[in-house]
Parts: sequence; structure tokens; C-alpha cells
Amino acid sequence: MSNSQVVLVTGVSSGIGRAAAERFSSLGCRVFGTVRNLVPANAIPGVTLLEMDVRDEASIARAIDTLIAQAKRIDVLVNNAGVTLLGATEETSITEAQTLLDTNLLGVLRMIRAVLPYMRARRSGRIVNVSSVLGFLPAPYMPLYSASKHAVEGLSESLDHEVRQFGIRVALVEPSFTRTNLDLHAPRTASRIDDYVATFGFVTQAVQRNVQQAPYPDGVAATIVDAALGQWKMRHTPKGEASLLAKLRRFMPAASVERGLRKSFGLA
Repeated sequence: MSNSQVVLVTGVSSGIGRAAAERFSSLGCRVFGTVRNLVPANAIPGVTLLEMDVRDEASIARAIDTLIAQAKRIDVLVNNAGVTLLGATEETSITEAQTLLDTNLLGVLRMIRAVLPYMRARRSGRIVNVSSVLGFLPAPYMPLYSASKHAVEGLSESLDHEVRQFGIRVALVEPSFTRTNLDLHAPRTASRIDDYVATFGFVTQAVQRNVQQAPYPDGVAATIVDAALGQWKMRHTPKGEASLLAKLRRFMPAASVERGLRKSFGLA
């Protein structure tokens, strides 16, 4: 693909989405970025902002109509918008689970359904879904976030088999801890069960420590751009911890991976 692609990135108000939009723009792409509320603080040089909520099909339709009216096509969709939640599985209410999945999974599905007609018409396109290392690893006290990313991975692989006949490919980007507000200020389940307090404390301390020591989003943004504009492959892990974890999951015995994971979350 050339660098003059029309690129749509969801969730660009901060963090990974903003860094990815900036990087696409710096390469000469025509970039559209979505935010839930248009405010001056969201402005990104070289990026056209669209007000859109991935939970709302009407707002998605309006945003896509605006993009098509201006650019006539969509070459790349980056599904980045997402939310997280901390708490034990038993503490997670059905409403909280539905809210998270509405963004992290159904939001991805809504966006795919909205852009595919335009990509199919041109027999060309690339869809990049931002997953996580938690799409192939478990995470204590982040069960619904992990479940949503596992689901996105299954959806992506299935979709790729369906749409490659139209010249469209689907790719996954699987970052590890990244220094963003999403992880630094993760919300907590409303319910609290005393039996989980101690180990939850260990996990949250480990998460905060890992996030504070993690790289800024630029490396993940570079990986997203490569997944979108480079030679196709299904999975892309940013250099560093994410790539290491992917290799460990693939080649190390399951028991060794489990011990390492528990240690990293303070559950030795």
C-alpha cells in the first residue's frame, strides 16, 4: 500500500489512538480520527476529527457519511477505541460486563460492518484491530477486558478468511503495558468481596508499577502503521515485552508461562 491512504482511526483523543493518527499523518496519509466529544483540546495537526461513539450505530453512520463525502473511500480502518475494568470475575456485574463488551467487541463489529461495503466496492482495504497480549494470555482481575480481547482475536481471524476474496485483509496488534491514561486510571467494579481484597491489592500494585515503567504509545503506534501499510501478516507485537510474551506463550511449557504470569502480577 502507498502512503496516500485514507485512514480512519477510532479513539484518538489520547494514548495509542492519538499517537497512531499522528504517525499516519506524518507519512502523508489522509487521516480521520474519531472522538466521542469534539473539543479544541482534541485537535491533531493533519487529522480530521469526527464525532463518533462506537456504541452508537447512528453516530457511526453519520461519521462514515462525512468521511466518504470528503475522501470518497476508506483504505484503512484502525479499531483502537476501548475501555478496561479491574475487579474479580465474581465481583463483575452483568451490566458492567455488557458495558465493556459493547465498546471493546461490539464496537469493533459495528465499525467493521460500517466500512466493509466501501472496501468491498473497491476490492481493497486493511482492517487493523488493536488487541492486547491479553488476547492470548489470561489476566487476573481483568477478566472481561481479557475476554473481550480474546474475542477480538477470534473475530479478526475469522473475518480475514471471509474478506480476503475481496482484496481486504485483517490484522491484529497486540501491545503489552503501555503508559496511557486507560491503564493508569482503570475503573473498578462497583461490587467488592472481602475474600479478594488481598490478592486484588497485589495485582493492582503490579499493574500500576508496570504501567509507570512501560514505554509511551509511540512504539505501539509504529506497529499499527506497519500492520496497516506494510506487508500483511495476522499478528503484530510491538518490540520489547509484547514480542517476548508472544514467543514465551508459543514456545514455553504452559506451567512455566503460568508461573511467570502469576509472579508478574504479584501472585507468586
